[in-house]
Amino acid sequence: MSKLSRTTRIAVIATFAMASGALAQDWGEAPKVVTESATMQMLSPSVEVPGTVISRHDSRLASELAAKLVWIAEVGTEVKEGDTVARMEDFTFKIREMEAQSQIDREQARVVFLESELQRLNELLERNLSAKSQHDQTVSDLAVARSEHRIAQAQLGYAQIAMHITHIRAPFDGVVTERLRSLGERLNVADEVLRLVDPGSLEVVARAPLSTVNFIEKGDVLSISNDYRSGDAPIRTVVPFGNPQSHMFEVRLDVDADVWTVGESVRLSMPTAAAKEVLAVPRDALILRREGSSVFKVSDELVASQVNVVLGLGAGRLIEIFGDIDPGDQVIVRGAEGLSDGMQVEVVP
Repeated sequence: MSKLSRTTRIAVIATFAMASGALAQDWGEAPKVVTESATMQMLSPSVEVPGTVISRHDSRLASELAAKLVWIAEVGTEVKEGDTVARMEDFTFKIREMEAQSQIDREQARVVFLESELQRLNELLERNLSAKSQHDQTVSDLAVARSEHRIAQAQLGYAQIAMHITHIRAPFDGVVTERLRSLGERLNVADEVLRLVDPGSLEVVARAPLSTVNFIEKGDVLSISNDYRSGDAPIRTVVPFGNPQSHMFEVRLDVDADVWTVGESVRLSMPTAAAKEVLAVPRDALILRREGSSVFKVSDELVASQVNVVLGLGAGRLIEIFGDIDPGDQVIVRGAEGLSDGMQVEVVP
């Protein structure tokens, strides 16, 4: 068989399938088939454009201060928003926090003393037992002390922030997909530490020809597929600015995270003209031969009849046909390979 030409092999296989179907008919077993209805559909000519599945939340988390990395989450770790994914050495920042707290205590004590002193001087001044200049000096010292106390509180705030950001926290639910630094490395401000991706918030980003921009809008549903799966996805947004060099514009679609995976390549079916109502059948119903295209339709008596058709425009899994087919007719989409005109069939789900 391997020495036969491809055309000869196809002919042999087709002859065998027809013979098997005829034999089953002779034995009283009706071939099992699956059918779908021919329907009137709004279809438009389309062009396939490439796209990529990405996460809307895909971040490279970085250090916000200079310190040594002492812990980092393993690749594949699932985290919730706010969980620590990396930690840096915090000895220096603890000391700064203690120093700032001590400064606050010192300034607070000075404020308390000067308030008491001012109260005493006020009582003496009422009885003309204190100099006005001494009173004014104490008022000034108290104002300075209160200012110094507020500065110390601000310094404590900075120290507490530094302590807080020694822990790098997840800004959203996600999975650690890449470690960009290793334990013990000295980090500087803005050094990237790890990559975090949310696999539950996906979209497809694609760049389509400007010729299609007038035929799509936000909310439209487009067909997407690759070699492993297919489906439909609504348009989330159309970026209304085309690239003057490539004559392309960007479109983004929401996709189901249970079906698609970050990084997958897909194909989008983009309309290139206004939709029109046509009689359409699934592409799986077509039987393509050298002499032309045909479909098998099933009568109410479960008799299959082969109908020659002319093909029109296609969109996704549907294609327009012209021939002796009416809306509502049941056409065979599975099991038509071994059939011949007039055979009795059994329709199964």
